[in-house]
Amino acid sequence: MYLKNDIISESFARYLEGLQHLIFPNVCLQCSYELSRFEKHICGFCWDKLQRTYFESYEVASGMDQLFWGRIELSETFALYFFEKEKPIQDILHALKYQFKAPLGRHFGEVMGKTILNSDKYKEIEALIPVPIHPQKRFLRGYNQSELLAEGIAEILKIPILMDVVQKKNNNSSQTRKNRFLRWDNASEQFSIGKKAMTYRHVAIVDDVITTGSTLEAMAQLLRSQYPDLQISLLSFAIAK
Repeated sequence: MYLKNDIISESFARYLEGLQHLIFPNVCLQCSYELSRFEKHICGFCWDKLQRTYFESYEVASGMDQLFWGRIELSETFALYFFEKEKPIQDILHALKYQFKAPLGRHFGEVMGKTILNSDKYKEIEALIPVPIHPQKRFLRGYNQSELLAEGIAEILKIPILMDVVQKKNNNSSQTRKNRFLRWDNASEQFSIGKKAMTYRHVAIVDDVITTGSTLEAMAQLLRSQYPDLQISLLSFAIAK
């Protein structure tokens, strides 16, 4: 009896899935081709167009490591893909930030988490701190994309996300058109340490894309000023090439 009910329930679930797909086709975010039932958000062909960094396999300093040399002492760095304008990665990040694609962020976070999990370089990370955004921006956007990435990573690594350690003070304008020094001035005034004390020894700051690194540098400097012995790593979905 139970077996029969299970078969009926499974068949009904498949029927609903097929009906939903007929009404709302599941298409690739990049090329708009229909996805197979085994694909999520992006088809295999478009995934192959994204340029992997493979930083997790480097035995020498990566370009991301070198970006922060002389600026802040870090334990480890990681970015899954290289960012290039006019490439599929730009459309993906734009959709993540501005097109209400919350599931997309968690999915990418899980992809990041699985890659990180398979590398011994990141075994000591105990908790994640997503780059915060101002409450007004969060209200308008509906979510914080860095937090979504952190949720996906945390699900795979089985570690906590620290939401109140660093807070966003000012709703500053976009840094896209600022040079590195103006970005640093802007970023260094954006954050404050939260009231909740932290007891972890090694944390990783999570961001969606790194260009000059000013935002992450400012966060890391602020954390280090409060917790001098804290080990800090950086995890990002993409980094400018």
